[in-house]
Amino acid sequence: MGMFTRIKSMLQPRVELPLTDAAAWRQAGIGRSDAGETITETSAMALSAVWACTNLVAGTIASLPLEVRRRGASGQAEAAPDHPLTRILHDSPNADQTALEFIEAMALGIELWGNGFAEKLFDGQGRVIGMNALNPSRVEVYRRNDGALGYRWRTREGQLRTEDESRIVHLRGFGGHPTGGLSTLAFARHSFGLARATERSAGTIFQNGMRPSGALTFKEFLTAEQRELAETRLAEKRMGALNSGRPLILEGGQTWQELSINPEDAQMLESRRFSVEEICRFFGVPPHMIGHTDKATSWGTGLESQMIGFLTFTLRVRLKRIETGLERALLTPADRVRGVHIKFNVEGLLRADSAARARFYRESLASGWMTINEVREIEGLPPVPGGDVPRMQMQNQPITSVPTTEQE
Repeated sequence: MGMFTRIKSMLQPRVELPLTDAAAWRQAGIGRSDAGETITETSAMALSAVWACTNLVAGTIASLPLEVRRRGASGQAEAAPDHPLTRILHDSPNADQTALEFIEAMALGIELWGNGFAEKLFDGQGRVIGMNALNPSRVEVYRRNDGALGYRWRTREGQLRTEDESRIVHLRGFGGHPTGGLSTLAFARHSFGLARATERSAGTIFQNGMRPSGALTFKEFLTAEQRELAETRLAEKRMGALNSGRPLILEGGQTWQELSINPEDAQMLESRRFSVEEICRFFGVPPHMIGHTDKATSWGTGLESQMIGFLTFTLRVRLKRIETGLERALLTPADRVRGVHIKFNVEGLLRADSAARARFYRESLASGWMTINEVREIEGLPPVPGGDVPRMQMQNQPITSVPTTEQE
C-alpha cells in the first residue's frame, strides 16, 4: 500500500456497523475484545456469570403464565380460553417446543442479541396457528424500498429465506430502534473478553501447578544437550497440579529461584469478582441472585422484598416488551376492538413465599376486590358455590351507630 493510499484510508470516515443488527455484526467479525478474546455466544455462555444471568432472566420469564385476556361484559379483563392464541402461547407454538421452551428461547435471544425472532405459521384461511423460533444470530433486518421491514436468514440447510414483517414476530430488546434492539454481545464484548482472559490465565496457572516460572541457575554454561535435558526432566516431574509441592533435588552448584507470583498477590481473584459484578450490571441482575454473595443486597433480606425488587427493576420492562411485541405481531384489528390483550401473570413470583401470599389474599378478600373463586383459580383449586360474590367486612361503622347498654 502506497503512502497516498494509507493517508486516504486514514482520512476516510469509519463506517459504524449497526449494533442493533446481530447478523451484520457477526459477519463483520468485530467480536474481538480489547483483551484479545473473540466473543461469540458460545464463548460468552461459557462464563458462569453470563450463563447464570441469562438462565435466571429467561427462565423466570418463561415460567410465568402467559395469558390471553379480553374485555368482558362488565368492562373488566377476563381470561379468554377459547381464543386461538391461547393454545399457541399457553400450550405449544409448534410441534417441537412447549410454550415455556419457546418463550425462553425468545427471551434468551433478547438478552444476548437484543432481538427475538419467530416465523408465523398460517392455515389455509390466513390465520396464525403457530410460530417457529429463529436463531437471532442468523437473521438480518433491513429496510425495503417500500419502507417496510424485511427479514432474511439462512437455514441450517443453507437455504436463503426472505420474508416481510407481516410473517415475522420480532421482539426487540433495549434500544428502541425499529430494526432491532442493542446487542449485549456487541456492547459487552470487552467485559466478556476480560473475564474470558482472566479465566484462561487462571487455568494456565493451575495447569502449571501454580508455579508458572522459575530460574534454575548453573555456575557454568550448558551445552545444547544438557539444557534440553534439564528442561525436559524438570517439566516432566514438576509441572502439573499433582506435582505441586514435590521436593526439588539440585546438585553440582545449581540453585533454584522461584519467580512465580501468588494469584492473590496478582489480584486475579479480585479481577474475577469484579468481572462477575460487571457482567451482572449488563444484564441488570443483582449479583446475590446468581450466587455471588460477597456483597449484601440493597433490596432487603426477605424473599418477598427480593422478588418484588427483581420484578420491578429487572423483569418489568422485559415482560412489557414481550407483551407489546406479541400483541403487535399476533392480534388482528378485530381482536383490538374486542379489547383482547396478552399479559404475563406475575403472581407466580410470590408463590414461594406462603406467608406473603396468604397476607395478599386475605387483604384482597377483605377489601372486596377479589372473590374466593378468583383466589382458588390462582391456586389451581376448583370453584365453590357462592365463591363468585365479592365480600366486604362491615365492622368499620361510625361510633354513633354502635349500640350502648341503655339501648340494649
